[in-house]
Amino acid sequence: MKNLKPQPLFYLFALITVFTFSVFAQNPTPTPPAVENDDEPIKVSSRLVVVPVSVTDASGQPVLGLTAKDFLVAEENRPQTIEKVSDADKVPLEIAILFDVSASTDAMFQFEQETAAKFLQDVMRPEDHATIFTIGERPMLIQARDSSAKSAVSIKTIQPTKQFTAFYDSVRIAADYLQKNAPSGTRKVIVVISDGEDTNSEGIKKALDDGYRKLGKKLDTIDRKALYELTVTNRDAASLREQNRVLKSLQNADTVFYSVNPGGGSLQLNKMAQFGQSNLDKFALQTGGTAFLPKFQPIGLKDNLQNSSNMKKNQETLTAIFRQLANELRAQYLVQYYSEADFPVNRYVNLKVGLNNPQTYKVRAREGYFVKGPDSN
Repeated sequence: MKNLKPQPLFYLFALITVFTFSVFAQNPTPTPPAVENDDEPIKVSSRLVVVPVSVTDASGQPVLGLTAKDFLVAEENRPQTIEKVSDADKVPLEIAILFDVSASTDAMFQFEQETAAKFLQDVMRPEDHATIFTIGERPMLIQARDSSAKSAVSIKTIQPTKQFTAFYDSVRIAADYLQKNAPSGTRKVIVVISDGEDTNSEGIKKALDDGYRKLGKKLDTIDRKALYELTVTNRDAASLREQNRVLKSLQNADTVFYSVNPGGGSLQLNKMAQFGQSNLDKFALQTGGTAFLPKFQPIGLKDNLQNSSNMKKNQETLTAIFRQLANELRAQYLVQYYSEADFPVNRYVNLKVGLNNPQTYKVRAREGYFVKGPDSN
């Protein structure tokens, strides 16, 4: 096949094609993220580990008043002695809201803005701070950490675009921002309003470009099927690396990841949407958050009356989701303990968090953490 050397627009087309037809097989049991383990082991006498934990009852209401004696923490299956447990109402909240403004957003965008703005005003107190990012062609900081009032205004100024989506880059940069700017001892939370799809993060673009570049003159002879398979391989490998980079940033910042997927019922329509939701599920599960997937009704029907009715139902669904999110944040504790285990830097350590008297309570907590060096924040 001649004259097939990809141009920039081709890269974008290839990337979109791969997202549409390629999805990872999902492992029902989350595995620790793969990381380069070339750092030398270090000996430490003790390390403070902070674990944000949400506890809700069967109806989703926050369970308040728990103390250190109520919690159980195991590190690599070894029980730990809990040093301190702080209540949500005594620990300031640092929250980053990430809005997807790409072409993947839907007709409910304005209501999502209004609901998120109201959520901030309902859940935040004077000592809390919010930061606003957009997820578009590249991550963009819209509002540096500030009060709920200023952040709510900033959210309402966001306009949707028809750009591509740098999802991985945006979440990672938001986590790094919280790690750098949020005071120690605060509860750090990221709330993403997105379908989790990525078409423009730097790591993925670079992997595709490098793959084509390695072919050199072979691009003039390779057939379309082989080129497609090569693109799929390079894109899948890059996405795994990007997922692990994002998760490491989230864990290092002691950040809990929450998401609301505005795609709703369209998730089953294509593999691209399923892959995006798997991103959201993975980050939420391993950090102790929740990936909300609302069952929105269609609002693009020929029957305007039905569209209006469905829009109202969708708004009620979205309001209920943000109410549940607020409940989880109000039920969030900071459980702290000192680990005396000797692990190498960058080692992923598995955690299990539970209650001595679980009853019908739902406990959400991070599934592990990466060991930091002595000079790390």
